Amino acid sequence: MLFDHPFNKENLDSYLRELAKDYRRKNGRSMPVEIILIGGAAVVINYGFRESTYDMDAIIEASSSIKDSINYIGDKHGLPNGWLNADFMKTTSYTPKIILYSRFYKTFSNVINVRTISGEYLIVMKLMSGRQYKYDLSDVIGVLWEHKKAGNPINMNSIIKSAEDMYGAYEKLPDISRLFIEKAIENNEYEELYNKVRQTEIENKSLLLKFQEDYPDALKNDNVNDIIASVRKKLH
Repeated sequence: MLFDHPFNKENLDSYLRELAKDYRRKNGRSMPVEIILIGGAAVVINYGFRESTYDMDAIIEASSSIKDSINYIGDKHGLPNGWLNADFMKTTSYTPKIILYSRFYKTFSNVINVRTISGEYLIVMKLMSGRQYKYDLSDVIGVLWEHKKAGNPINMNSIIKSAEDMYGAYEKLPDISRLFIEKAIENNEYEELYNKVRQTEIENKSLLLKFQEDYPDALKNDNVNDIIASVRKKLH
């Protein structure tokens, strides 16, 4: 779910802290909550190449009463409905195995435990989604870049293993995503590549918005990449 409200590490923590306080006030400590932040939120928490995200996607294991607290915090701060949501669980990137490869982040008010996904596992989730008009591919390069700078580079063997762990086989990733990651790691010039990929994503989003204006009913989830390729081919 995409909003016009940017989340950064500081306000994200603040909202989670307030969420935990409200949930604990209403429900006590007898029904703890497990939240795994994925996607852009996981990038912002674990890495420095992106300062903010507009996506607050998560896996939420809690009683239905958590929705009341989510809505309360959203109303209090003028956030859109569903500012913290589990819509991601309906996408192809979701797998129940995410919990096995997530990492502890923080506990808020001794009642909400927050975990995130990072490293190779975050990369393969981004590759499974592979949206060429959002942050998916630039995030992949950004994660590779930060691990390289930290002296802990990610190689193809670890990508393949992580894809097998999460989705059963590396070949389950889209063909275009596999080609992308293989070329990126072979190139190994992540700073330059990050800027190029991010610029392409910005251009692709602009192309899609224009296409949607011209053909309001033509754009579907399963034809986005084909449309981008077709429009870019016509432009060049």
